[in-house]
Amino acid sequence: MSLVSVRKAAATDLEQLVPLFDGYRQFYRKPSDPERVRAFLAARFHAGDSIVFLAFLDADAEPVGFTQLYPVPSSVTLGRALILNDLFVVPAGRGHGVGRALIERAVAFGRETGALYLELATEVSNQTAQRLYEGTGWHRETEFFHYEKGLTE
Repeated sequence: MSLVSVRKAAATDLEQLVPLFDGYRQFYRKPSDPERVRAFLAARFHAGDSIVFLAFLDADAEPVGFTQLYPVPSSVTLGRALILNDLFVVPAGRGHGVGRALIERAVAFGRETGALYLELATEVSNQTAQRLYEGTGWHRETEFFHYEKGLTE
């Protein structure tokens, strides 16, 4: 297994993050759109409303994965939670513990910042991600249903 390093991303990492994020969107069957991705990520850095971590294999200059967290208030727990909204590892980085390292860093960040819990969602068909999450101690929610309503339809 290769040595994986993870660090918090900054606005200066935008150009390295764009192809990763664009690849992530393509994984979810969205068309490639680097310009919109760049604008979206630049807005996140400018607003400071998300936290992004980048993962690297060995001393490679290019990141091979990322995760993005959104802090949110939790009404029920009267505290703060983190939504692990995005996690992606490029094909060449898979099988080296990159996803696990990103998850572990997200959990550590949550503890460091006093979050009460982290939550995430993944496609029912994404069994690879489900194995990763369950293998790192996440529990599949069975008490609540998740609903969504598109507003651009």
